Amino acid sequence: MNRQRSTAGEMIAFSLPLILSGILQQLYSWADAFIVGHVEGELPLAAIGATQSVSFLLINMAMGFTLGLSILAGQHFGRRDTAAVQRLLGCFLQVTALAFTALSAAAFLFAGPILRLMNTPADILTDATDYLRIIFVGVPFLAVYNLYAAFLRAVGNSKAAFYAVLLSSVSNIVLDVLFIAVFGWGVTGAAAATVIAQIAMTVFIVWYARRQYDFLRGGNFDRETFRQGLRFSIPPALQNSVTSLGNLVLQNFMNSFGSVTVLAITTAYRVDSMMLLPIFNLGAAVSSMAARAKGANDAKRLRSCFVTGHWLMLAVTGTLSVIMFVLGAHFIAIFGVGGEALAAGRQFFRDLSVFYALFGAGIVLRSVLEGVGDVTCCSLIGAGMLGVRIALSYMLRPVLAGRTIAIAEGIAWVLMLGVLVWRTWYMHRKKEKSLT
Repeated sequence: MNRQRSTAGEMIAFSLPLILSGILQQLYSWADAFIVGHVEGELPLAAIGATQSVSFLLINMAMGFTLGLSILAGQHFGRRDTAAVQRLLGCFLQVTALAFTALSAAAFLFAGPILRLMNTPADILTDATDYLRIIFVGVPFLAVYNLYAAFLRAVGNSKAAFYAVLLSSVSNIVLDVLFIAVFGWGVTGAAAATVIAQIAMTVFIVWYARRQYDFLRGGNFDRETFRQGLRFSIPPALQNSVTSLGNLVLQNFMNSFGSVTVLAITTAYRVDSMMLLPIFNLGAAVSSMAARAKGANDAKRLRSCFVTGHWLMLAVTGTLSVIMFVLGAHFIAIFGVGGEALAAGRQFFRDLSVFYALFGAGIVLRSVLEGVGDVTCCSLIGAGMLGVRIALSYMLRPVLAGRTIAIAEGIAWVLMLGVLVWRTWYMHRKKEKSLT
């Protein structure tokens, strides 16, 4: 019991800065949407919303790539092997920056054709293209930021990301007001404010990490370390890429309902992304702590992470379900959304929030499995569940119409939990057999 209490305290202390930094990061898009919605109107707001799934393609790829490296670095740090952590960072710092610069340049050139391919409504296409191209400029900086944030999480430091995001959030909001409300630059001003804030965030976290930890200044390239890092980083990067591509399919599906539905659902997802942050960041804490326990070969600590993570997640998801079922529409209305779009957003949250607890349980299971190194299987499960979600969306549309998007996602969460329960049982059984 004392161990679980100790684990709970550490988990809460570790996850709180992650949750706060995640909330502040969401304020980037919230500030953009709030100011654009009130100053420019609903169509420019819908234009920003229509770019989310496209911009998240590269951002999610970077997050997946660095997630895998964080797990490996955490295992090294659990063994107190800081030299291995240094080699790992040295191998992937330049690779990350160069790779995402090239990807961002290609995405910048093809932003317009991609949005047209997705059947983006004609009345928001120009604004959406302008916004997206500027956002792609900031992706290489975000990739480097995520790399350093991942290594800091691996060594047990979750506060640095909060400090970095606090700086960028304040910068972003000030620049939003200046560029949109004062200069009248519309969606391009919102995008420019976001990118400048992201650059400030990246500069800060690189400076902080190198100042606080000598071994996070990077080391020499090592071929074996690089190969090992790829084994951990490629599967979640691919899974996040597949997820983002799937979201493009879902965005195309959503666009077929018209600009009112695009406004309702993209704004609802903006709110949903904020509300799910405690779930995702508690999962990140579980994953990081499980990786360090695995590295230290501490089975009791690992078990405590598993049990404590589930209890904390149940408390979080229960609270969020009630809040979003009752108040979801009020959060959407903050962005200036009303009428038919607001009614659709209200229904979205009433359909989806009842699934939060099951989603949270799946996140804990996945985080523990990732922490012990079962990264490839977790990535395959995530990609598979996205395929299920897309299939359900098209199958249920004749029956549920606009409600399909939320209900299909909820059912996919339930199926994901079932598969992860089986995988956890299988891994436990496999370990028991190896000991006999």
